[in-house]
Amino acid sequence: MRGFLQPALRPTRTNAQAAFLGCSRGRRAKLARAAQTNLTVAHQWGRGEGVQPAVAEALDAALKAYLAKKKK
Repeated sequence: MRGFLQPALRPTRTNAQAAFLGCSRGRRAKLARAAQTNLTVAHQWGRGEGVQPAVAEALDAALKAYLAKKKK
């Protein structure tokens, strides 16, 4: 317990966000560029922090395209 008798809040991550953080920094930068955002916002999304829904959808779509390409 910390603060005024409240547990620390932990953001929950999706599998896509965990996969995003598993990529190299260069790959994350390319995915962020494909989603038309910067690496800082993309990294915040990967950690499970709040970002704009449009940015989150774009990053998720870019990651899915990369993972589908990687499987082939």
